[in-house]
Amino acid sequence: MKEKELHRITTIAEFHRIRGLQPPAHPLISVVNYADVILSPENNHINWMLDYYSISLKRDVVVKFRYGQQKYDYDEGIMYFIAPGQVFNIEVPVPLGEEQAKRSGWMLLLHPDFFWNTALSKNIKQYEFFGYATNEALFLSEKEEATIINIIQNIRHEYNSNIDKFTQQIIVSHIETLLNYADRFYNRQFITRKITNHQVLEKLEALLASEGLFADGIPSVQLISERLNISPNYLSSLLKNLTGQSTQQHIQNKLIDIAKQKLSTTGLSVNEVAYELGFEHPQSFRKFFKAKTNMSPLEFRESFN
Repeated sequence: MKEKELHRITTIAEFHRIRGLQPPAHPLISVVNYADVILSPENNHINWMLDYYSISLKRDVVVKFRYGQQKYDYDEGIMYFIAPGQVFNIEVPVPLGEEQAKRSGWMLLLHPDFFWNTALSKNIKQYEFFGYATNEALFLSEKEEATIINIIQNIRHEYNSNIDKFTQQIIVSHIETLLNYADRFYNRQFITRKITNHQVLEKLEALLASEGLFADGIPSVQLISERLNISPNYLSSLLKNLTGQSTQQHIQNKLIDIAKQKLSTTGLSVNEVAYELGFEHPQSFRKFFKAKTNMSPLEFRESFN
């Protein structure tokens, strides 16, 4: 399979030129009508990377969008967030067909320099969906979509009509409002999309129960996330919403369960159990076990005799 070429877009003006749009009214921010964007199957072999933030909502689009570990269709309104330096691919079908005319939506393009000397330049990094959105797009209800579109329209009106000393701060305030609503809607999505979330939880439980996982010690959150094709922040948020526990707590609880099983059903010594669970020093295992159970491994074993 031929490796895809990586194309980096450094400016918003360059994006406008590549997609056949008029030059942006402002070099650091732009609201684009997605129906005006020119898509070409000739670019299917390209992976794209941006030097700016892209916040988009698209619907009825015939292309396939690969971002992070998943492909997305646009039969319904899907909102997603791309941070500078992230890689994605757009697959345009051949031929495009008449359905291409149905596509709709918008794209908010934001260069980091636009936030310069504002609190958002730092705070934008605290919105986790710029990390875990690579694996979980935001599905909006009609009411939620109307709320977001209203904010977008306010942003577009402000930079098209009122370029003065207040413009930047007013637009930044609108952007912060948009991000805060998105944060709320993502939290709602964790609750309402229980089937998908519980499937992730089932996969996590199966992974933690797999033979040999603990052979090299307690696996890191990063390793578990990679095995599940989910970012650490997203997995942590999902588990907190579903169970009230962090990923690290789940890992440690599973390790204790395995240790209890070995101590209660096998003749392995405490040292042998410690080594099988990846502890280099049995004393570390004893300390860990007692911290989690308020009993030493021997006391736990004796409780079964």
